[in-house]
Amino acid sequence: MSGHSKWHTIKHKKGAADAKRGKIFTKIIKEITVAARIGGGDIEANPRLRTVVLKARDANMPKDNIERAIKKGTGDLEGVSYTEGMYEGYGSGGVAILVETLTDNKNRTAADVRSIFSKAGGNLGDTGCVSYMFNRKGVITFSSETCSEDEIFNAALEAGADDVVADEDVIEVFTSPEDFEAVRDTLEEAGFKREMAEISMIADQKVTLDDEKTRKVLRLIDNLEDNDDVQNVYSNMDLPEGFDPDAE
Repeated sequence: MSGHSKWHTIKHKKGAADAKRGKIFTKIIKEITVAARIGGGDIEANPRLRTVVLKARDANMPKDNIERAIKKGTGDLEGVSYTEGMYEGYGSGGVAILVETLTDNKNRTAADVRSIFSKAGGNLGDTGCVSYMFNRKGVITFSSETCSEDEIFNAALEAGADDVVADEDVIEVFTSPEDFEAVRDTLEEAGFKREMAEISMIADQKVTLDDEKTRKVLRLIDNLEDNDDVQNVYSNMDLPEGFDPDAE
């Protein structure tokens, strides 16, 4: 078992806050549309679409919204055409940051992302400057209050997971993208109720900053995630021991 993934835990909690603000539906609809456009509207035959639809259902998105997004992606309904993008840069203390976007206007998005970095004391870098520090992995999250760490650890590794990481609130199961669905389904069939399941970018090595720089990076990430064109933000920052993200 590797060290605690405190930063990913904060990302998970942030996702719950986004849902309350209503932003998460808009972002998931974009993901569904693009997945259907690239791989077709058949959920069973399109693994990427299957994963995004699962995320939509976990967020309690109405079935009609999901179906309309799929139809927009396949062209059965008129919709906006989105382009995927990736931006790489640095936050306070040299923290590596990856930004995934879906946009109908690349010039606008590039300008917005650059401005957000600049205002927060960070800067955009060239393509490849930080992405080599990250690997794409499946992440399945469970609440420590309702699930046993030992039971999930044994079941997950037996199902083919790469690692299990426990925080005081969250248990995270990490898989290869190829094994993600099989591990997720096996744990679900075993009776473990997940909080979240997604394909994510996970840093190989984490860096820890002092509280002041940590807050600067968190503000940068919050501002990026508040942008409508930004789908996901990943960082190699871990949180200092005892850090309270809600304290001023």
